[in-house]
Amino acid sequence: MSEDSSSSELSEIEIKLLDLAKSNPDGISNDDIKKQIPDVPLTEITAIINKFLRNGTFDLFKTKDNLLYKYKDPSNKSTVKGADSEEKVVYKIIEEAGNKGIWIRDIRFSSNLNMTQLNKVLKSLETKKLVKVVKSVSASKKKVYMLYDLEPDSSVTGGAWYQDQDFESEFVDVLNQQCHRYLVEKLEEAMKKPGGPLLARNRSYATANDVHKFISELGISKVSLTVDDIESILYTVVLDDKAERIKAANGSNLYKATNRFLPSSGIVKITCGICPIANRCANTGSINPKACSYLSEWLNQ
Repeated sequence: MSEDSSSSELSEIEIKLLDLAKSNPDGISNDDIKKQIPDVPLTEITAIINKFLRNGTFDLFKTKDNLLYKYKDPSNKSTVKGADSEEKVVYKIIEEAGNKGIWIRDIRFSSNLNMTQLNKVLKSLETKKLVKVVKSVSASKKKVYMLYDLEPDSSVTGGAWYQDQDFESEFVDVLNQQCHRYLVEKLEEAMKKPGGPLLARNRSYATANDVHKFISELGISKVSLTVDDIESILYTVVLDDKAERIKAANGSNLYKATNRFLPSSGIVKITCGICPIANRCANTGSINPKACSYLSEWLNQ
């Protein structure tokens, strides 16, 4: 049983201090303690605070102006064994950043430590394998810190499309081709079955889960791809005008291969094909092919 879990194990002053911290979730300062518990010697208060810091009942935060002590719920304790107060402060800041991490500049601002102190603390936490440095695709020269056992968010690493901060364009192209290939094969298979064009159209639609299963079975990816990853690739197929996307009744997306637009005819590609007064052009009159400067420029290109 922890030292703050049972009132019978705590002194009257300890209980008062705990109640004060619990009623102020943003933390309490030394001034707050003096105002609320004025009759207790500072040495006794300090000893109790150090006790609570050691057993994890309190967390220590360093702001621009002073130190704050925050009550830590026993059910959410994350122990930093052998850490001093500065390491606990920095660890907590990094912990709150989650799997998106935090830049060293922001850690310095939140902890109010100078750069020499902060580098020393971070090095110690890295050595103890409590935190780690992750490269961010958005800012390659800035160090992003997060807890050692966390998997970085895709916004930091770039997801499956990045390798060592380099965008894998060839990998994306291969996936785009294979996703389109699956949709085409599904369309062709649906067209061969009896039941009419409407039924064939409905059969030709595929979900991102269907395509994800197909890509996974191909084994063309060295990294583990999620359904959301495949969804993003399928969207590029739609943008390439090689597939269409509709919403299913349950709100999910459905994809179907589609033929590209018919190629433009030759006349559309020349100036006459887009001329707004082409219907007034004739062999006689002021508007005629011989006098058209636009046609002359196009022919001379």
